[in-house]
Amino acid sequence: MRIITGSARGCNLKTPRGMATRPTSDRVKESLFSILGSEVLGKKVLDIFAGTGGLGLEALSRGAESACFIDAATADIITFNARHTRLSDKAEIIRGDVFAGMGRLERNGQRFDLVFCDPPYHKGLWERAITWLDDSKLLQDKALIVVEQGGDENELPELSHMRLLRNQKYGRTTQINFFEYSSAEDIHAGQEE
Repeated sequence: MRIITGSARGCNLKTPRGMATRPTSDRVKESLFSILGSEVLGKKVLDIFAGTGGLGLEALSRGAESACFIDAATADIITFNARHTRLSDKAEIIRGDVFAGMGRLERNGQRFDLVFCDPPYHKGLWERAITWLDDSKLLQDKALIVVEQGGDENELPELSHMRLLRNQKYGRTTQINFFEYSSAEDIHAGQEE
């Protein structure tokens, strides 16, 4: 696990030991950021189920304005990685439940342009997270939401403010969905089936 490019290029990231984490592989991360391109520049990033913090730190390394990381189990590792990459001045780290953390951010009036959601596979967490975000006031208009999920997790929940822009598969085990958020009341209203 390392930062691929940008100001922290080549920095290795500490990963949890003895935990059932599944950090995004460098190959998948490189592809994901190639798709995003300049979309990370100047953005306020939210990294939920952050694990090592690799996705949010990669975004910071590539020019994101700030990143907020939420994870119940790995806040100390994210803190270490943020310091190691010299990106801690742009990082806010919340230890605790992702949904409680997002609720606190929303109540504080924070808004994000780019969200990374990489929960454990096959636990219904990515569906719950994007449904929560869809109904929240946590996202700026036209925010991008990047969701990593299992290759066989294909049922999208019903969403009012998000539309699927792209689905990218990586072998049989991993896929990434790219959503765009619209603050309009219902982005599907008036669209032909």
